[in-house]
Amino acid sequence: MSGITIREKSREEVEAAVVLQKNYYATGKTRPMATRKDNLKKLADVLRKNESKLLKALHDDLNKSEREAYTTEIGILLEEISFTLKHLDSWAKPKKVKTAVTHLGSKGYRIPEPYGVSLIIAPWNYPIQLAVSPLIGALAAGNTAIIKPSELTPHTSKVLSEMFENAFNKELVYVMEGGVQTNQFLLDQAFDYIFFTGSVPVGKIVMEAASKRLIPVTLELGGKSPCIVHEDADLSLAAKRIAFGKLANSGQTCIAPDYLFVHRHAEGKFIEEYKKAVQEFYGEEPLQSDQYGKIVNERHYDRLKKYLNDGEVILGGRYDDQSLQIQPTLIKPLNTDVPVMTEEIFGPIFPVLTYDRLQEVKAFITSRPKPLALYLFTEDEDVEKDITQNLSFGGGCINDTLMHVATPHLPFGGVGESGIGSYHGESSFSTFSHYKSVLKQTNLFDLPFKYPNSKKGLKIVRRLLR
Repeated sequence: MSGITIREKSREEVEAAVVLQKNYYATGKTRPMATRKDNLKKLADVLRKNESKLLKALHDDLNKSEREAYTTEIGILLEEISFTLKHLDSWAKPKKVKTAVTHLGSKGYRIPEPYGVSLIIAPWNYPIQLAVSPLIGALAAGNTAIIKPSELTPHTSKVLSEMFENAFNKELVYVMEGGVQTNQFLLDQAFDYIFFTGSVPVGKIVMEAASKRLIPVTLELGGKSPCIVHEDADLSLAAKRIAFGKLANSGQTCIAPDYLFVHRHAEGKFIEEYKKAVQEFYGEEPLQSDQYGKIVNERHYDRLKKYLNDGEVILGGRYDDQSLQIQPTLIKPLNTDVPVMTEEIFGPIFPVLTYDRLQEVKAFITSRPKPLALYLFTEDEDVEKDITQNLSFGGGCINDTLMHVATPHLPFGGVGESGIGSYHGESSFSTFSHYKSVLKQTNLFDLPFKYPNSKKGLKIVRRLLR
């Protein structure tokens, strides 16, 4: 047990928090560019000042090593804030658009404006990154934000709540701890924007609640992300990069490779290289490694252990009920309908399938819900083109895993059941901005053909609109 009790918020507390932020937003104080930049600088400063507390909380909740925690939870945010500060002036400027021939003399603009009061619901697997990364976009665009962290990582939620309360007024940023009831009360409120990261089932609940008030949403969900190793791949490097992507945070990553398709001619060699990579990362006994994390709680741990019965374990398979850890595991599934092949795994268990023709892989992936990520290992540009152009997925990598999420130059998001909308870099600013379309008409002259009393109006319109 964590020893920390998360108190549910009352409906009255939730309503009061939303009213507080709505009143503050109405003052216009979040809009000036200098204020937005100051808020982002303060955000970076509070992350640096609380680094040791955050690292300890992540270790307590998920057994994350300092290296992994800093890289994936803190450093990535500091880089994103720096990138945003560098480009914010350009993003926020009204954008001039071309003038249509029918609008001679006019000028068109797209003006970004903040939505208002935003709700950010964060998950437990990257409890700092996935709470703060959307916040960067919200503040950059001039919004206020209520952040609901996950109750499954109570140490981290507590540190987030305390550090934001000390750094920001609740009328601007309010970290609201709580559980399912608090989430329900929040989803009953008239937010201007909702940003949710989590599972598909809960995402559907969020979208249903938002639809009742026509609140725009971004849903960052998950699903089963395939990994393909073609016969021409550099198998040693592929195994190392796939093991890195699969086992980061003990597999509790929404874009982790969820199942593997390896060409039959490469299967034996790949499995040997994967074993070597695991040993290189975590030693002979991964469950004893200080670099290897744990499963977040007993419920998820028990769920993962059941997957071990869905096929033949060819690597790992051991577990520790006390530490809630499961070894890096490769499994040959009994068939493609067992739970380990139909449910999102979110753990270090990795099903391995073989193929002879790429068409088999494409047909299988196409028959399933569209994945959040896809990873392909090949040196053949024709194979690369075939996969990237003919399969639908949120994003991914060629000859790597996870790294597409770490660049602010690429938008990150899903498609279909894996998500709606995207963020990171300019996409974060755009996500939390409404773009007003404005046409400024000249008064120097007036085109008569648009009026109903124009004798030649229809003739001119026909000539222009064809």
